[in-house]
Amino acid sequence: MEMGTQHVAKLEPFLLMSKAAKGAAAAKLIQDATSAPGVFVFGELLEQPNVQELAGHEQHSRFYSLLQLFAYRTYADYIQHKDSLPPLNDAQIVKLKQLSLVSLAQDSRILPYETLLRVLDMPTVRELEDLIIDAIYLDIVRGKLDQKEGQFEVEYTMGRDLEPGKLEQLLASLQNWASTTSSVLATLDQKLTELSTRSITAKKEKEQYDKTYQATLKEVADKQKEARNANKSHTFTGRTTITQAGLTELEREKARQAREKGKENDDDRDSMDVDEPAEGSKGKGRK
Repeated sequence: MEMGTQHVAKLEPFLLMSKAAKGAAAAKLIQDATSAPGVFVFGELLEQPNVQELAGHEQHSRFYSLLQLFAYRTYADYIQHKDSLPPLNDAQIVKLKQLSLVSLAQDSRILPYETLLRVLDMPTVRELEDLIIDAIYLDIVRGKLDQKEGQFEVEYTMGRDLEPGKLEQLLASLQNWASTTSSVLATLDQKLTELSTRSITAKKEKEQYDKTYQATLKEVADKQKEARNANKSHTFTGRTTITQAGLTELEREKARQAREKGKENDDDRDSMDVDEPAEGSKGKGRK
């Protein structure tokens, strides 16, 4: 069940009884409704004709003010106007403090214990936490107690009845919220568009980089292949390039070798002349 709807249902019996209650009976009905467990909304009861008649009744008008107090005011308002209101019993005091907690939770998500102790006139932190826990079980607020930080963190709260004249103020607040939300959404859309554009640009740049990188790798590989092929075509043949000085020295060596060879030939001829006898002396002394 949605938060707050069960409280409207618990008001139904009092709405039915208000149709027949007048004067003192209507005043007693207000006392019962504001004391009844689980009844936290009173706007429809305030609109009942027999109840509205109490506003102009000299003796019972303060009960109409009491119903207004529980509908959209707080415990601080009760303290301020206590003399003009009927005395409250313990159940009414606890309920009014819980409704005051709801009003505070509607204005701020973080409620320090120090503020709550002062505004709700709670003597100790333990009693304050018990009040908050009971309110959570009654489903009029949702949140968690942060004892370390000394605060109540509000997650959700029921809505209270609107005070006359506050509807325009609420509508203005809602319009302001709607305008702010639209502005935030427009800004988010712009940021998302920028991010999308950057993503596309980055993708294109990466693709271009990869393309250039691969082309560079291919170019390097081709050059290395050409260099290997060039080395294979320049195989060593045993021939070397001789300088002019080398050629001169080579000619000198050839001339020296020729001289030595000529000398050896001369020696061989001389040896042949000594060992062989003269042709005229062949057979001399033979008989």
